[in-house]
Amino acid sequence: MPDLDRKPSNYFPAIALIAAVFASIFWTNGASAQSSSRIKDIVFVENVRPNQLIGYGLVVGLKGTGDKLRNSPFTQQSLQGMLERLGITTRDITMKTANVAAVSVVAQLPPFSRKGSKIDVQISAMGDASDLMGGTLLVTPLVGLDGEVYAVAQGNVTVSGFSAKGKAAQVSRGVTTSARITGGAIVEREVGFNFNSMEQVKLALRNPDFTTAQQVAMTINRANGPIAEAIDPATVVVRKPDGEQLTMMALVSRIEQLPVLVDQPARIIIDEASGTVVMGADVRISRVAIAQGNLTIKISESPQVAQPNPLAQGDTVVVPRTEIEIDDSSESRLAVLQGGVSLQSLVNGLNALGVGPRDLISILQSLRAAGALQADIEVL
Repeated sequence: MPDLDRKPSNYFPAIALIAAVFASIFWTNGASAQSSSRIKDIVFVENVRPNQLIGYGLVVGLKGTGDKLRNSPFTQQSLQGMLERLGITTRDITMKTANVAAVSVVAQLPPFSRKGSKIDVQISAMGDASDLMGGTLLVTPLVGLDGEVYAVAQGNVTVSGFSAKGKAAQVSRGVTTSARITGGAIVEREVGFNFNSMEQVKLALRNPDFTTAQQVAMTINRANGPIAEAIDPATVVVRKPDGEQLTMMALVSRIEQLPVLVDQPARIIIDEASGTVVMGADVRISRVAIAQGNLTIKISESPQVAQPNPLAQGDTVVVPRTEIEIDDSSESRLAVLQGGVSLQSLVNGLNALGVGPRDLISILQSLRAAGALQADIEVL
């Protein structure tokens, strides 16, 4: 078996470039790269969360781009019901308007929202409306999972996309059947929750990890005494200190500013559809040799016209001419990576050599299959 550390006498000059790039950027400290973050940025307090709201409403004022009533009977029924509540009877009248669209309205009610505060709403067409631009959402109650009305939405909708077409061409960007109203709903009911009456709270880690949970508990205890305990990788229980007149609000405010070392497992996220690679700083590779080459076949057609001699009899014909070029990357060589090299340095080096995202994904998956990549790979 040949020695991988020995260079062949006729090695390709690109290998010298690989060696230079790898030598200059690959050697990193073997210690785990940990970052310090505030506790408030890596946890959330249990039960302090938003609530989902949903409603059904009508958008009016469209320029002929609304629902076709014969195709969307629910739009016609809603329009008739709304007009009847306003004292107008339309049951025996055939309606042909195209300026109305039935929409779903969704919003998030933030925690501790008070009556009169405003929240944003998202609107989506439910029928065959083609464009909501220029429309106005009529009064729409927004209910929670318990069926109670928590907010009321109304206002002019804002569409981020647009569409324009003529007889022979059409241009569109974004989605014209989805819109938004900033501050379009007013909170009418509060969610009762007395936070200061609690004797303990649970801090839930956004990214569960044994080491990080223990670090959070130890950091809290060093600053406030033995009041915190990590009960699992995702939860840290914090209790009020004994003998101290301190509200839960003040305690959480004091805790969330504490810095803590965050430790996460080595993981690589690959989105093959878009060619995106996201990796952690703690990913390492073992000593391994890498060669990357692609087979490229290029076929060019350049037909030529052959004409007979003016004095001779014959027909003008088209003679095909085909050129085929094959590049099998036969001049590529193996590159040796030493153990302990960080994946971030590997990516920087491969990018410097012009390796594209698709080839990078292939290299990472091959390293994982060979057991040389110390990280979990998650493919979306």
